[in-house]
Order: sequence, then C-alpha cells, then structure tokens
Amino acid sequence: MANPRMKEKYVNEIVPALKEKFQYSSVMQVPKLTKIVLNKGIGAAVADKKLVDQGVEELSLITGQRAVATIAKTSVSNFKLREGMPIGAKVTLRGEKMYEFLDRLMTVALPRVRDFKGISDKGFDGRGNYTLGVTEQIIFPEISIEKVNRISGMDITFVTSATSDEESLALLKAFGMPFVKPANQE
Repeated sequence: MANPRMKEKYVNEIVPALKEKFQYSSVMQVPKLTKIVLNKGIGAAVADKKLVDQGVEELSLITGQRAVATIAKTSVSNFKLREGMPIGAKVTLRGEKMYEFLDRLMTVALPRVRDFKGISDKGFDGRGNYTLGVTEQIIFPEISIEKVNRISGMDITFVTSATSDEESLALLKAFGMPFVKPANQE
C-alpha cells in the first residue's frame, strides 16, 4: 500500500522547509504530528443512553477506526450526572489513518462548512498542540444527513511534537490548514 499523500508531503516538503526556517541542526528536531484526537461530548446522553452509541458510531464512520465511549469521572448533581455514566465518544488516530484523516479533513470536510473563511489560529495550548471545534458532524461525507437525528459538534485536537505554538502553527500551515489571515495581511 502506498504512503498517504500527507505523509509524503511531510517527509519531502515540510521537513526541509521547517528545518531551514527554524535553523534545526538535525531533521529529528523538526516537529511532527504525533496523533489526532476526535472528541465528542454528548450532554444529552444523561437522559438518553442511545445518543452515546450514535456518537460512537458517527466517529467510527468518520475516522474508519472504532471509537470508544467516554465516561464521567466525577458526579455532578446539577447535571444529574453520576460517576461512570457514558457522556461522550472519542477516537485517537495515529500513523497512516491520522494522515488520511488530515487529508480528508482539509480537502473535503472543511470546505463544506457554511460561510467558511478559514479556521482560527487561537486554538493553541502553549505546548504546541492545536484544538479545532467543528459545529456540525454533517460536514463529513461519511455521515448521511437522512440518518442524523441530532446535529452535534466535536473537537479535533492535533497533538504535535513541537515545543512552541509558533512551531506548531508553522507545521500545520505547511500541511495546508486553512488558517484565517489576519486583517492587516489582506
């Protein structure tokens, strides 16, 4: 099986470009994407347990990898939430599936967002990781609109080996992430 397109791009184009930009002494210092985590919190699952199963099913369809239900770590009486109750779904992608998902996210899913002008560059955590919120799961072509009974969003976290937000931003831009251009650069 051939390497994913994004992996080839990383090895052949991104590594040399970032090595030159940040003056790394070795190619091993160049930041890389280590994993992509999709997380879907399903608050209404407190009342209806089937919603968690639907969330797991949707994430599994989107990523091509089995998602798992997440459970509450603590009890919160105001939300009628007990410790151990399923309240969401998540899936962690690494390796080839990660690169394939990244490719599909940028070329197919994000352009399907209504009034899409780019993604915000404010989602960095200070340690080189980036989180992107998606408001509708129907932007992914794997999800059939007829079968969806509730529109819900998800968080997509890109975990990198970068030590700073600047390096991580440069890495994600090099992959082709459509970040919003600041107003003074237009």
